[in-house]
Amino acid sequence: MNIMVCYPPLHSYKGVPLLSQNRQFQWFNNPTYIFPIIPASAATLLKFNGYNVIWKDAIVEGLIDQEFLEFFKKSNVDIIAIETKTPVIKMHWEWIERLKDIKEVKIVLMGDHVSAFPEESFENSKVDFIITGGDYDFSLLSICDYLSHKHSWMIGGIYFKENNVIKKSGILNLENNNLDDLPFIDRELTKCNLYNIEYNIPVKPFMYIMSGRDCPYGKCKFCAWPILFPKHRVRGVKNVLDEIGILIEKYDVKEIFDDSGTFMNGKWLEDFCNEIINRGYNKKISFSCNMRFDFINDENLRLMKKANFRLLKLGLESGNQKTLDKICKSITIEQIINGCKLIKKNRLNVHLTMIIGYPWETRKEALNTLILAKKLMLSGDADILQSTIIIPYPGTPLFKEALERGWFRFNYKYYERYDMREPVLKTIDMEADDVMNICNMIYTKIFLNPKYILRHISKIRNINDIKYKLKGLKAVFGHIKDFKG
Repeated sequence: MNIMVCYPPLHSYKGVPLLSQNRQFQWFNNPTYIFPIIPASAATLLKFNGYNVIWKDAIVEGLIDQEFLEFFKKSNVDIIAIETKTPVIKMHWEWIERLKDIKEVKIVLMGDHVSAFPEESFENSKVDFIITGGDYDFSLLSICDYLSHKHSWMIGGIYFKENNVIKKSGILNLENNNLDDLPFIDRELTKCNLYNIEYNIPVKPFMYIMSGRDCPYGKCKFCAWPILFPKHRVRGVKNVLDEIGILIEKYDVKEIFDDSGTFMNGKWLEDFCNEIINRGYNKKISFSCNMRFDFINDENLRLMKKANFRLLKLGLESGNQKTLDKICKSITIEQIINGCKLIKKNRLNVHLTMIIGYPWETRKEALNTLILAKKLMLSGDADILQSTIIIPYPGTPLFKEALERGWFRFNYKYYERYDMREPVLKTIDMEADDVMNICNMIYTKIFLNPKYILRHISKIRNINDIKYKLKGLKAVFGHIKDFKG
């Protein structure tokens, strides 16, 4: 049986889609490609179990529709698996029709949108299977084993049609899936080198891993990842470090980013750092990860620095305590400010994320977020900042509340408009352009501020630093275009 795990071309005048491994979909003028870890794990697991696997990411390869269709016609594919998200679900429905018109093939959709609305895609396309939950690897293997008659059943959480009736394989229970049982990702099969080209990182080669699925906190009202991972699970420390060892020895990797929703804390973090040091990996690679402000303290930051952590990516989200409380972030403005100072004290870099356009915030309150971010960035307490618009993805508590309170600016089924090029939700006293302009101001008022520019020029030590800074500047101008609407 031949299986293709793929991303068909998605073309738009808006730019290149950032689709996989991303909590918020966005069209980028300046292309950035994030390695799709779990689809790559799915491809690897299928190959490990004896299936013939084709990996085809037409987005990162820059293929036009006809090139992808020609490739499909020549390939002897039995099953196609496609990861989707809300803003492009309709485009993927169209792709299903086009592929089915060429030859009979089983098509599987997976992702947070279809996890929230699994039956919708059967009503709008000829899809054969819907995977709910984020363990695409275990679920896709189960579908293939079922279709190849290795098993007469499928694990829970899979939707399919039988005699024109939509059925479900059983209750989704990801706890039955042991992450340590998965083979390490086959980086050649999944063409990991293609995802490094446009990604701006100080040192290369650079690769992604994922130690946990997804976040040990998992309560943020806007986040789509709990739709995929209702309960946090984590790989064993030894399992993760064995994978890192392979990446060092086989690929000479210099930097690793762990894209778990939030990196683990407590004993797991302590054991991880100590074992990195014991194995000497801290002398061979730098390490970065997502983190929460309430997970850090001086002791674990000192240990992380010793283990050669380079950067922590944290959610600032808003400069208003009211908003932090409403989105169930469970942190305070004081924790954000003190946390940034503590991280910088321990000589790690701070990457902040923030969100504009909350339906309960006034323009003045939205500007509070800009003011806080600017203060942290220009003081040197933060190094990198990215801004997005609040998007109520289907399945999130925010989506449900937006429906109940009438916050949507348009019919909620206009999914293509959830693409970060305009606000989806109304605000108290801001028009759509106001929201976009504030997002733009994040980049123009901070990254183009002379004080910020001079501080970063002063850090240049060699030609690689110059290349890194220039690529970062190019990304800033790209983001300014992204938020022009």
